[in-house]
Amino acid sequence: MGAHVSHTVDMSVKLGSISLRTPVLTASGTFASGREFADFVDLERLGALVTKGVSLHPWEGNPSPRIAETASGMLNSIGLQNPGVEAFCEQDLAWLSGVDVPIIVNVSGHTAEEYVAVIERLEDEARVDAYEVNISCPNVDAGGMAFGTACAPAEEVVRACRAVTARPLIVKLSPNVTDITEIARAVESAGADAVSLINTILGMAVDVGTFRPKLARVVGGLSGPAIKPVALRMVWQVAGTVSIPVVGMGGICEADDAAEFLLAGATAISVGTANFIDPTTVIRVTDGLAELCRSHGLSRVSELTGAMRV
Repeated sequence: MGAHVSHTVDMSVKLGSISLRTPVLTASGTFASGREFADFVDLERLGALVTKGVSLHPWEGNPSPRIAETASGMLNSIGLQNPGVEAFCEQDLAWLSGVDVPIIVNVSGHTAEEYVAVIERLEDEARVDAYEVNISCPNVDAGGMAFGTACAPAEEVVRACRAVTARPLIVKLSPNVTDITEIARAVESAGADAVSLINTILGMAVDVGTFRPKLARVVGGLSGPAIKPVALRMVWQVAGTVSIPVVGMGGICEADDAAEFLLAGATAISVGTANFIDPTTVIRVTDGLAELCRSHGLSRVSELTGAMRV
């Protein structure tokens, strides 16, 4: 092989004040807190581990059935089921203390006060590197997406969180809006250090055998390859609007998918639904991105960001 193919590629990127070894993250809710995947994946090769949503008190989640497969994707209405922040600190964070990987905790709440309380509790934990503020879950009635679909409540939550932490705040945006760039600008002005997008798209499925909806809540969040073109378009729009970094996600299964998001303006990307199909996806995508950079003669993966030629 020629020298141009064998050179090492600098895979590190900066997300606000955090330095990541690679631009490949796990999407919240698809990787738990890493323990379940540790047999398949060297967690220390991740750019960062983004945990499942953590709330102040335990959340039951939604009634079953709450998962349905669709063409090129899946619907879920899990409803942010989790044991609450205390259990998260005692069990998950304690286990993660032995793993050298940046930890980004996804924070959920019904009210701005609940988001703040979770962050205040996590401020005591040295193992937490950043927060992903989830204002975009379509599967909870109060909080969640309600904050992410209008500028004023989105700003309110981010401002409240910003007041209690100096750690980086990444705000996860909802695609279920008329103009995602407005929300992105609002959270940037409220103090967000980065934005991540997209969360799932609201969808539904019907069982024609029983005439019943396939999900107990009727509607749920659509993820997987089916949403990639929509996610790419939104990432491109937001990256052109804000000056803070963008983390792109939505249907990334291969290195080429990840490269598309970077070219469209993302600084880093998250792998979600593909983790359920192949638990080693994050490593395949990481290695494939390095190979893609080599084949284009790039010495740093960060050179891909925003390099789309229009």
